[in-house]
Amino acid sequence: MADMTLDDWVVTVAAELGIKELDLDTESVLDLAAVAAHAVVRPAAPLTTFLAGLAAGMAGGSESDLKDAIETATALCERVEEADA
Repeated sequence: MADMTLDDWVVTVAAELGIKELDLDTESVLDLAAVAAHAVVRPAAPLTTFLAGLAAGMAGGSESDLKDAIETATALCERVEEADA
């Protein structure tokens, strides 16, 4: 496992969860996690990314649905950060 890349891990987890096809922009998910961790609180990162993924799945699960959910969640985090500044 130590030699596994993050993309390899994503494919492994997806397969274990029964996700047959996956075209994931890993960087955008990690960017959302970083914004949530810094703008809100650190534990918000996994929760925010989970909720964005859940919203995308409920909307249909397309790459566009995920992009929209990430953009919406990122914008919310940025608004929270600006309000706290």
